[in-house]
Amino acid sequence: QVQLVESGGGLVQAGGSLRLSCAASGSILSINAMGWYRQAPGKQRELVAKITSGATANYAQSVKGRFTISRDDAKNTVYLQMSSLKPEDTAVYYCNAEGVRSSWWSSRSDYWGQGTQVTVSS
Repeated sequence: QVQLVESGGGLVQAGGSLRLSCAASGSILSINAMGWYRQAPGKQRELVAKITSGATANYAQSVKGRFTISRDDAKNTVYLQMSSLKPEDTAVYYCNAEGVRSSWWSSRSDYWGQGTQVTVSS
């Protein structure tokens, strides 16, 4: 089994910064991609940023130039550096690990973290 544990959320004023971390633990041989999604009240969960094992990053248009995603494969950890935060960034942020393989003979699975609240005050 694989667990994802997020940290780094909190309350920040508009224009401020936060750094989210997500560490994957358990039986892990490889992870195709790790990413961050968010869900605001009354809205659907949306992709914020994703980074592949080859370090290719994709961002939602709304966060381009403000957020930076990175990963440390040795630690199975993904980070999201968020700068110039806006009130509309307020949401629960979920970490996702896509295409996790636990052994050479196992199939790939996806996992989610429990979520961390990010609140940006105006």
